[in-house]
Amino acid sequence: MHRVVITGMGAVSACGLGAQALIAATQAGVSGVKSIAFPELDVQRVTTAARLSDEDLATVDAQAGHKMRDPVASYAVFAAHEAVAQAGLSEDDFGDACGVSIGSGFGGAQTLNRNYMKFAIEKSMRLDPMAVPKIMNNAAASWVSMEFGATGPALCLATACSSATQSIGMAWQMVAMGQVDRCLAGGSEACLESGVFRVWELLRVMTAGVNRPFSKGRNGMSLGEGAGVLVLETLESAQARGAEIICELVGYSTNSDAADLLRPDPQRAIACMRQALKTAGIAPEDVGYVNAHGTGTVANDVNEVAALRGVFGEALERVKISSTKPVHGHALGAAGALELIASIGALHEQSAPPTINFNEVDPKIGLEPVPNVKQPIETKAVMSNSLAFGGINATLIARAYA
Repeated sequence: MHRVVITGMGAVSACGLGAQALIAATQAGVSGVKSIAFPELDVQRVTTAARLSDEDLATVDAQAGHKMRDPVASYAVFAAHEAVAQAGLSEDDFGDACGVSIGSGFGGAQTLNRNYMKFAIEKSMRLDPMAVPKIMNNAAASWVSMEFGATGPALCLATACSSATQSIGMAWQMVAMGQVDRCLAGGSEACLESGVFRVWELLRVMTAGVNRPFSKGRNGMSLGEGAGVLVLETLESAQARGAEIICELVGYSTNSDAADLLRPDPQRAIACMRQALKTAGIAPEDVGYVNAHGTGTVANDVNEVAALRGVFGEALERVKISSTKPVHGHALGAAGALELIASIGALHEQSAPPTINFNEVDPKIGLEPVPNVKQPIETKAVMSNSLAFGGINATLIARAYA
């Protein structure tokens, strides 16, 4: 088994363009949640989301847009270019030696939504002839592969909110086993479309106020969008290229609740985190920061904290825990990638990002996350969790390279 290191990171989010913009916003607690309106909806209870600014959308479109790409693919291509540039990869570093593993929960939501609206409301049959390849969940992974000539395995895991975390984990496995020397891995989501937004409203899991994970009075999440892509490669490959190593990816695990479609099972999340720690060869007390799934819904937060207690026990009092979703939004299939980047930022800066909007400890939870302002940490390892609809759990652990 090869040691796997991260040599490049790229991001597109409501916090701005670039991984550093995302890290800076999560550290400062500056939210990218903005007002959002869909004129075609006759009822819109929720009027905010973590969406890209008009200026950033224009930049992404100018640099990564294509008439055959839905925004979900453009976001991924844009983020991948940043990650590849930071890693210092050249044309000779792709080919069969490089894989791509980029997940998405919805795929080409804009294309799907616009074609449905045109067909249903305008009664038009003049639809986008390239709708099918633009809608497919694997479009982002395929476009990134084509963009760089990466002819190794091209994968897309569509596992709801765990899509990016599992995709990065799958990349870690391929690189660790020597199947490829490196892999472009992450997730992408561009789902802030009227039809998608409406069905999320009907699910009653979005807040009409502010997203406040783990806090008393929390009442839902803020939907988001974006992409995160990281370059994973073998330590030998990175050293041979003289690449700057950001950190080492040492642990990964995933499992299934095989129970309720929407309500998570703490015992299965416990098993997932424990297996990731075992894979990493570290003890719970070695982890100094956990980026929790932390959606801000009543059920998720209660169950996730119960799981964290099951893993860390008394050591939980010494672990800094936060959710960065109030800053970048719940970007669904991209969330795990954005949160891993935020976690790596915490590791580098030795600073735990805050859970903004936190107001009071919920007695049903009994946990105070890092509230509203970042806090210093001293740790060599950080954990990032994803707990998806469908009972799909995934955990990643990053460690300072030494």
